[in-house]
Amino acid sequence: MKARAKNRRRGWLRWALWMVLGLIVAGCALIAAAYFSANWVARDRLFSDLKEMPAMQVALVFGTSDRFQGRENLYYRYRIDAAVALWESRKVQTIIVSGDNRSRYYNEPEKMKASLIERGVPSERIVCDYAGLRTLDSVVRAQKIFGAERLVFVSQKFQNERAIFIARAHGIDAYGFNAQDVDRSAGMKTRIREVGARVKMWLDLYWLETEPRHLGDQVPLPEIDSN
Repeated sequence: MKARAKNRRRGWLRWALWMVLGLIVAGCALIAAAYFSANWVARDRLFSDLKEMPAMQVALVFGTSDRFQGRENLYYRYRIDAAVALWESRKVQTIIVSGDNRSRYYNEPEKMKASLIERGVPSERIVCDYAGLRTLDSVVRAQKIFGAERLVFVSQKFQNERAIFIARAHGIDAYGFNAQDVDRSAGMKTRIREVGARVKMWLDLYWLETEPRHLGDQVPLPEIDSN
């Protein structure tokens, strides 16, 4: 009897071990699929060379704070640089700046708009999206609120890849212009977070069917100059 009970416990232990291993393998497969699928979908839609970038009319710049731990945030600076380069080369005619507007003391869109104006982009060609709380919100709102069915995202490559994946899932013809990246040692935490962000992206799109936190009335973009 004791031997039989001992064997039964061993059997349950083996079964539990295989279940845990199976869940670990499935979890790793999900992470890998979520991460590399964004790379695959965006593979022919990313540009780093301004000369190769086609004219797109509308650009969307993803928001971030201009300061981080009391120092300049290079992610912010490089995104502004990339947006200005697109404008100066006449690759775009309207720029949507989309970010968090959590309080009157923290307003990413207004800060980005001010930086772009300071660099020579006319204020009337800049549109603020104050409800771009995360990448999914910014992408979907570009279509549903601002009516952009074809546009170029401006951010670092890792975020552009994820944004293009989200856009394609919503039927948006999207491309990415890659801002200069941050040194790998300085940006390591961001890259680790990106793995989790891509898993969340898959869950939002294919399981939770997540919508932006805020929608509302449509906001027309400035008229496009056809000349």
